[in-house]
Amino acid sequence: MQDAKLEIQMLHDRVLVKPDSAGERRSGAGIVIPATAEVARRLVWGEVLGTGAHVRTVKVGDRVLFARDDQYEVDVQGATYLVLREREVHAVATERTEHGTGLYL
Repeated sequence: MQDAKLEIQMLHDRVLVKPDSAGERRSGAGIVIPATAEVARRLVWGEVLGTGAHVRTVKVGDRVLFARDDQYEVDVQGATYLVLREREVHAVATERTEHGTGLYL
């Protein structure tokens, strides 16, 4: 018998995020910084794939800024996703802002 595929539904105030690649990156001056470089308390961006019923400000498709220390990893069909609480999201990059910073991605 073939395994049935089950849809994942987030509960309460949880947010499912696909993090941006955690590989090497470039500084503003073009210097390559390897993924293994130790960076103190760096926030990362990711895309929201699902939200629980009690999440109010984050929507599916938004890009969110969060600390890698504040979440849990989960593997689904070979891909790694992150689960965090809405209160652990520091910023949201979206087209529908009411009180923005004037900065754009």
